[in-house]
Amino acid sequence: MAIKLENVGIAVRDLEATIAFFTDLGLAVVGRDTVSGEWADTAVGLDGNHAKIAMLQTPDGQGQLELFEYIHPEAIETNPTRPNDIGMHRVAFSVDDIDVALEIAAKHGCTPLRGVATYGDVYKLTYLRGPSGILVMLAQELKKI
Repeated sequence: MAIKLENVGIAVRDLEATIAFFTDLGLAVVGRDTVSGEWADTAVGLDGNHAKIAMLQTPDGQGQLELFEYIHPEAIETNPTRPNDIGMHRVAFSVDDIDVALEIAAKHGCTPLRGVATYGDVYKLTYLRGPSGILVMLAQELKKI
C-alpha cells in the first residue's frame, strides 16, 4: 500500500492573522474555501460543521498546512500545547536563515520559548509560539550530515 502525507490541519482562532504569519515566513496560499454541509459533517464528525479554510504550501512544494477557523460549532479554547504534551506536537520548518525567520515571527508577536540552540555543529533551532498558540519549530542547517 502506498501512503503519502497530504497536509497538517490546524484549527485557528484568526484565519487571516495565521495566514499572514505563515505567508510572511514564505508559505503561499494555494486555496481558500468555506466548507459546510452533510459531506463536511460526515468527513469531520461534527454536526453543523461550518469553517473557513485556507491551504498553504511550502516553497519547495512538498509540505502543506490546512488552516481552518470554525464558524460552527464554536471553536473550543484550550491551553496551548506544551512541548511535552501527548498528541499533536508542533509543525517544523527548515529555514535558510533563522535570524531572518525570527525577525519575521517577531513582527507577529512571536518569539522563541527560551532561545535559539545549536545542536552540535549541525543545526540552529528554536521553538516559538505562533498564532493561536501553535508550536512552531524553526531550524537552520549549519552543516550537511
